[in-house]
Amino acid sequence: MQIQIHTGHNIEGHEALATPVSGVVADSLSRFSDRITHVDVHLSDVNSDKKGGDRDMRCVIEAHLKGLQPLAVTNQAATIDQSVDGAAEKMTHLLEHTLGRLEHQSNHRTDPPLSN
Repeated sequence: MQIQIHTGHNIEGHEALATPVSGVVADSLSRFSDRITHVDVHLSDVNSDKKGGDRDMRCVIEAHLKGLQPLAVTNQAATIDQSVDGAAEKMTHLLEHTLGRLEHQSNHRTDPPLSN
């Protein structure tokens, strides 16, 4: 599973952020790694023109799955770490729900199998 980190122009220290952010995302999504081709993580400062704020760091995680449309979640928090943690948790829940639903549907199909 390839993870790419993208930062807004107001986020400093891209290289210093890449390793810990990639680690959090990889750990959270590791059980789905056989279904995920790659993950894009976008970090931005929502109100960079103002200082401070309790929800001004945004993390968007977009997971690209084999044979499916990409799934995306967003989380805003006071710090980058909190926004990444929240977004990773949301993505885990979304993947559980989406892949669980697909598995349930395939196990409960009522149409006859295709003949060759």
